[in-house]
Amino acid sequence: MNTIYIRTLKKADHTVFCVQDGQKTYYDPQFGKRIPYSSGQQVKRSLIDSLNSSLNTQGSPTTFLWDINKKGELKEGEVFATCNPQYADQLFGGWMKAAKGGKEKTLKRRSPFSISAMRALHPLLAGTYSENISFDRSDRPNNHIIVRDEKGNPLSKEEVQTLLEGKDRSLSRKWIPDNKRASGLFIQDIAIDLRRLFSVTLNLYEPEISHEVEQNLRENGWIENENIFGPCLTAPPEIRTKWSSALSETLMNWTITSNQARTFSLMETLAIAVSNNANRIAGSIRAKLNENERAIPIIEESMEGVKVFVTLPAAGYIKTNSETADAIDQAKAYIEKLLNEFDYENQL
Repeated sequence: MNTIYIRTLKKADHTVFCVQDGQKTYYDPQFGKRIPYSSGQQVKRSLIDSLNSSLNTQGSPTTFLWDINKKGELKEGEVFATCNPQYADQLFGGWMKAAKGGKEKTLKRRSPFSISAMRALHPLLAGTYSENISFDRSDRPNNHIIVRDEKGNPLSKEEVQTLLEGKDRSLSRKWIPDNKRASGLFIQDIAIDLRRLFSVTLNLYEPEISHEVEQNLRENGWIENENIFGPCLTAPPEIRTKWSSALSETLMNWTITSNQARTFSLMETLAIAVSNNANRIAGSIRAKLNENERAIPIIEESMEGVKVFVTLPAAGYIKTNSETADAIDQAKAYIEKLLNEFDYENQL
């Protein structure tokens, strides 16, 4: 087994995944609905944040380059990752460094994760709605009220009072209309390529790492090896064990992070399916249209080739028989076992 497929089913209530016109959506042409979603990039960012939290480490540093033109103005330049697999978020997240001018060899590592967007289990089982909200500070007498004329000049208190005569208008309250919110059942898929998970290639023509980083890895016990992608360096057993534990924890407990504090949702996990077969994983957690054109969510609790873990909250939305209080812990232990059983040092 070279690839682990993981499908996660979550329940979201009255929340925002990604801020774009209130909530990012896509259009489903078959059912004629706009469906809320969280992009694969946002899911990946949430996973990386959770990974660093599990390891209790800071994320790898990023280099931002800026250029000054002939007028003395700052212009945005390149943005470089560290391109160093001794950072867990780099090893799992991948990188690309393409220097300006083409004088340096481009470094790029494809992430061993393939990450889907978090989208509706079925277009009829998720959706958006709008609400009007307000930013109200009318109860505070110490607010600073500034009213500007068409030229941007502030009016005096007397001018403001004259302007408000005969008007029932509060200047300490801001009306914010048409805020989209998302609710429903959502799935998200991840494929983990075990062949590249803990290995970096040593291809001179398409390098993943610099010569300096390679030397440093060797000094820190990384093992010279070979896999289907050619010569490589593989992380030592102690790193693999520690990071596998953190990774399995991350895959079970990640959640979409959002700056929309007033729309927080637990986004609780209802079920997790794990398999080495992409087609089977797709059938393990799905929806089915009934004779009334209604979508019925289905969890295949005993499906050959798929290990399914069902949590207690799932029973509130889907007919289940095997929900348990420790389903997440069981799934974590199972994925960690799969990660540790793979023979990273003898792939050929």
